[in-house]
Amino acid sequence: MALEIIQYPHPTLRHPSRPVKKLDAELRGWVAEMFILMYRHKGVGLAANQVDLPYRLFVVNQTGEQGKGEELVFINPVLSSPKGLEEAEEGCLSLPGLYADVRRPAKITIDAFDLRGRPMHLELDGLFARVVQHETDHLDGRLFIDRLNSLGQLKVKAPLEEFEIQFMQRRREGGIPADEAIRARINELQATRT
Repeated sequence: MALEIIQYPHPTLRHPSRPVKKLDAELRGWVAEMFILMYRHKGVGLAANQVDLPYRLFVVNQTGEQGKGEELVFINPVLSSPKGLEEAEEGCLSLPGLYADVRRPAKITIDAFDLRGRPMHLELDGLFARVVQHETDHLDGRLFIDRLNSLGQLKVKAPLEEFEIQFMQRRREGGIPADEAIRARINELQATRT
């Protein structure tokens, strides 16, 4: 199945992802496709549910450029030890063109597994910490717009309404299945891998 980045308000973006228990060639193929999509859309991170997969994993390359930087895969991530607070602008490949200032912990610890099933333990700060928190939020069914203060929410209200109109138009044209069909597909995918 060919992957594509889904956009707000697609229901899979709000679906809490399930832990991955099976690492195989199919999963590795999806991860490779996720990196390609991330680079094509000028991103630095991409979560599985952003490509309509209900699994607890995301990919990151802080440079956002293929062939530069380090490609990392985080499977079943757990964040801990948040320290400090920083506010910085964030965007999202599932909300293209929308940016807002988001307050997050300045430092974070992540424990996860890589694509070979080896454990990782990293203490992060700066952009890396922000990207990891943003992508982990995705896996919990949370978007960066959920973290905005009242003024931030007001600023994004009109663009979000436009995303909703476009989504409904694509659904009417048959480009997006009904919620029931999406839920059935998610359940089927989860049953095979989690």
